[in-house]
Amino acid sequence: MLLQDPNLSVWLYAEPVDMRKQFDGLAALAQSKLKCAASSGELFVFVNRRRTQIKILYYSRGGYCLWSKRLEQGRFHQVNNDEDKIPLNWAQLQCLIEGINWQKSAKNKRFR
Repeated sequence: MLLQDPNLSVWLYAEPVDMRKQFDGLAALAQSKLKCAASSGELFVFVNRRRTQIKILYYSRGGYCLWSKRLEQGRFHQVNNDEDKIPLNWAQLQCLIEGINWQKSAKNKRFR
């Protein structure tokens, strides 16, 4: 089960990742490409080239945890950003997992 902490840092790696990678391979990728300590407790999100699989790596209570989802139909949407390391908040992560494209939704004007 994913940790449900809205204050937790979430990092999406924008480049496609070989989904054969497991704990050590993804931890090494987080440290080398994202320049973050994989054992920091932050969530690291990786998506494959076809955008049909997603893996989330995090460190909890003395060991790595790996959460994975494979879509039978459809694709995870592409997050538009020019950097390899994309910060996400908890709501954006949930939207990504559920297939909701939060970047295309129209933002309504709010009055105070």
